[in-house]
Amino acid sequence: MNLALWIAAGLLAAVALLGGVTKSFVPKERLAAQHGGEWTRHASAGFVRTLGALELLAAVGLVLPAILGIAPVMVPVTAVCWVLLMVGAMITHGRLGQHRLVMLNLAYLALAVFIAWGRFGSGHFTG
Repeated sequence: MNLALWIAAGLLAAVALLGGVTKSFVPKERLAAQHGGEWTRHASAGFVRTLGALELLAAVGLVLPAILGIAPVMVPVTAVCWVLLMVGAMITHGRLGQHRLVMLNLAYLALAVFIAWGRFGSGHFTG
């Protein structure tokens, strides 16, 4: 179980890192021109960058506290925050009729629920 939780956290951290870097450093106009980024047309550049920063923090929060052994409870807390972020993403993509992206966000949400459930429960960190 511990290994599965580590793998899930690593995968989700990679997704968060990629999304965070993209939203933080790719110009909003380029994001809006790509499939899945259409929602940025109706959002301010500051909002997009803020989401990017939150995703970068999530990438760190899903693995670093456990690796360092400093406040490992932040891993499931971060996973719960990711669930909330994915609910917002699902609503946004759903409004644009992007049902495949809604399903992808649902998969990310499921990973985060698994991490939160496992790490708040008996899946404490053992390496």
